[in-house]
Amino acid sequence: MPEAIAREIPLDYGDAAAEYRAVRQRVGVIDRGDRGLVEAAGRDRASFLHALLSNEIKGLMPGQGCAATLLDVHGKVQVMLLVWVLDDRIVLVTPPGMAPAVYEQLDKYLFAEKVVLEDVSGAHGLLLMAGPEAPALVHRLAGVAPADAAWAGVAATLDGVDVRLVRGAGETGAAEIWIMTPADGAARVWDALRAAGAHPVGQHAVEILRIEAGTPRFGRDVDAGVLLPEIPFDALVSQTKGCYPGQEVVVRIRDRGHVNRHLRGLLLNGADVPEAGADVWADGGAVGRITSATLSPALGRAIALGFVRRQHAAAGTRVEVRSGDRTLEAVVSDLPFSR
Repeated sequence: MPEAIAREIPLDYGDAAAEYRAVRQRVGVIDRGDRGLVEAAGRDRASFLHALLSNEIKGLMPGQGCAATLLDVHGKVQVMLLVWVLDDRIVLVTPPGMAPAVYEQLDKYLFAEKVVLEDVSGAHGLLLMAGPEAPALVHRLAGVAPADAAWAGVAATLDGVDVRLVRGAGETGAAEIWIMTPADGAARVWDALRAAGAHPVGQHAVEILRIEAGTPRFGRDVDAGVLLPEIPFDALVSQTKGCYPGQEVVVRIRDRGHVNRHLRGLLLNGADVPEAGADVWADGGAVGRITSATLSPALGRAIALGFVRRQHAAAGTRVEVRSGDRTLEAVVSDLPFSR
């Protein structure tokens, strides 16, 4: 991406312009210490989680992982998770503030299974390296090449701290390496990454990057009122595994029906960014709503994520976004956005 385009982020974006460029062109580091961590140990841990989560768990070997959801019986998303399989336990990475709820949800399904659940959020730090130079920088510092497959992980030592390196799946649209550290080692690893050239990246820049990448965020674009098939979900579900809560609804929609709305991208005509909750209009009526929006340096215009009724969800459909007293022209886009 030409640097000149990245410089078009308005000055009131503050440091986000430099942070954005770091991820798009070199490497940035993001503090993910707000994420929750729940561990499952015990001999039945894989089969227990396999019966509850939407993706394949039982077939994962140590060092592998996946993204998954926990659904209710109606197929609605209760939480989106990352699943990392270690030798002696399985780690679930939750959205901010959701580790206690995930622990409680899983615990209520425990009966005779040999599984021990623990909320270990305070025991670890989480960092995310993102950018084209991220894998090489981590390799240089840790002496271990990060795995190539999404959510695969390896143990390593970085600046004297025992860490786990996990390959991300492009939340920011860039190469990504997650780093899990002991809580008392997170600051040391952060300083080592900074000294090696990683640029700290704050939440404003992260939002720009993830919306450009078309990555839904739980709590903003997805919540407990959203059916799994309403969002891009191929990477979140196994189509061959056995029963889990909500599977019947997901399969029925896949095989014999449809959902009435879809999470889509919206390309706006200009740099005017609508607020979350703005209505999407077509044919004289509201057909959806915006969930996230930003000014995209890569595309040179405002973009948004939002739900749009099925009849208007095809890429290329022209719609309007009504944001306060503004009416903004837009075009529906598949996700991720093409740059």
